[in-house]
Amino acid sequence: MTSKPSFWLSPKGLAAIGLIGAASYFLLMEHRQHVFEYLPFLILLACPLMHVFMHGGHGGHGGHGSHESHEQGKAKAKVKESVDMDDYRRGYEDAQKDAREHKHNEDDHHAR
Repeated sequence: MTSKPSFWLSPKGLAAIGLIGAASYFLLMEHRQHVFEYLPFLILLACPLMHVFMHGGHGGHGGHGSHESHEQGKAKAKVKESVDMDDYRRGYEDAQKDAREHKHNEDDHHAR
């Protein structure tokens, strides 16, 4: 299975990095005093933003302080995964059924 290459390493991604870098350079050179004036607030703002955006990768704080064992957590994850797969399979089958019905209705409409 091949993985999709990162956007940032594609030609468009490299162009975006260059554009962001150039804009940042000119912003800092032309408005250095304003940037340094608000730098302490930007650093303080970085903390909650990193907390919000970086916790998406490991599922948030649901497991902190919990008394359940690692094995129980894995078992719950497997149950959730099987439920998700059942939902996915059911949705896929419903879509196939709808497509067959739509094709059947089109065939009846064209036969008239």
